[in-house]
Amino acid sequence: MQLFARDIMARNFDTIHRDDSVEKAITKILNAKVRPTGHKTVSLMVVDDAHALVGTISMYYILYHLRPSYLNYGINGNDLNWQGEIDGFVREVKKKKVAQIMNDNVLYVQPDESVMAVLDRMIKNRIRRISVVDGGKLVGVIYMSDIFYHLFSE
Repeated sequence: MQLFARDIMARNFDTIHRDDSVEKAITKILNAKVRPTGHKTVSLMVVDDAHALVGTISMYYILYHLRPSYLNYGINGNDLNWQGEIDGFVREVKKKKVAQIMNDNVLYVQPDESVMAVLDRMIKNRIRRISVVDGGKLVGVIYMSDIFYHLFSE
């Protein structure tokens, strides 16, 4: 069986503008669609004014930036007293713009790439989703869980 990116990419995916608030991204992720494979999307493709792909934002990036930045410098979160602080962290992350916390290291594939080549790239880069771009336009998203579903569900 020969499968290409275009054969398994999700064509119905959520996007968000880079200038939108993280609060809007949170709402979109919380209300995300369940894909035909039964998996719920936990990320959004970030676009600019020309609807070009400029990054991704996910539940992971939002939670990563919810934490105080000093935790990235060797401080152990177990050693701190967090009482009464979570509400403030939530308020602060919601105020940020998507562009401030998105992953702008954009990897993408072409629609005619083999699924095995796509899977190899995803595994080597330790990513769970990859955009499909055709002629500079975002046309789909491939999720690792969807590759698994397509290969093993029959």
